[in-house]
Amino acid sequence: MKKITLFFCLLGSLQLMSQNPEGVAKDAFAHTFSIVARDTVTGEMAVGVQSHWFSVGSIVSWGKAGVGVVATQSFVNPAYGPEGLELMASGISAEQALTQMVEKDQGRAFRQVAFLDANGNVSAFTGEKCVEAAEDLQGKNFSVQANMMLNDKVVPAMAEAFVRFSDYPLAERVVEALKAAQEAGGDIRGKQSAALVVVGPEKTSQSWEDKKIDLKVDDHQDPLEELSRLLKVARAYEHMNKGDLAVEAGDMEKALKEYGTAGKMFPDNLEMKFWKAVALANSGRIDEAKPIFKTVFEADANWKEMITRLPASGILTISEAELQEITE
Repeated sequence: MKKITLFFCLLGSLQLMSQNPEGVAKDAFAHTFSIVARDTVTGEMAVGVQSHWFSVGSIVSWGKAGVGVVATQSFVNPAYGPEGLELMASGISAEQALTQMVEKDQGRAFRQVAFLDANGNVSAFTGEKCVEAAEDLQGKNFSVQANMMLNDKVVPAMAEAFVRFSDYPLAERVVEALKAAQEAGGDIRGKQSAALVVVGPEKTSQSWEDKKIDLKVDDHQDPLEELSRLLKVARAYEHMNKGDLAVEAGDMEKALKEYGTAGKMFPDNLEMKFWKAVALANSGRIDEAKPIFKTVFEADANWKEMITRLPASGILTISEAELQEITE
């Protein structure tokens, strides 16, 4: 794989030396396959990517809530990300924004880029110098694109999978499209990293609320499997977060429901067990909580110390006698 990668890098360098488009010689390689997509029900937007390149998500995938998502790849011009989002935020469509960016890019022959805006408009560009198999394909509320693929089946496979898994949540649907690309042949060099970004349908002034999901697998033998695992963990912790909010609001029944859902997804996770037991104890169900606490404490004694610190914060609302009963 290293020899093949080196060959294409050298090939690209030779092309650049002969053509010398401004800026391209300094750009990062990110030959890859990706998808930008929108959920027509929730309005969420996503960009997913996999490549045989280190930390592909750090340069390819971009998104902003209420604005759109961008995938910029091949010989990556990262300006397409923030500048493209800024253009779409100003109110122009994905097609207009991408056209403006491409027209001023002297290295456009080496670029592959896809834009999707908050209205579901999509636009993509594949430069004539992208290494085959290179193609982009658009459908309703999505675009799939790839370059340096093993064969020309990769892009159609992504599109078909995205349509077929229409009943899945957007993040899971995007991952299925990426898996289909890999199964169809994927990157001719193999696989190394992957990323998934999901943003919401409404603009926000709070930067920490911008991305609903932001997962990166920088270096892994099977990055899509790892991405799938991380997405499942993220979903479980969404339930944990909802449980925490319910505890803060004093709604222990809701907290139990959310913690219980998370626990079913990861039954061996000590943290999920612990907070479910806390919610049970706060609901007066000490007898149900005790065996769960015992299991957690036996696995890691630090959790026993942890529980003694909670009453002072108001997170655990049981009596001193009940606390002693739990920790004895």
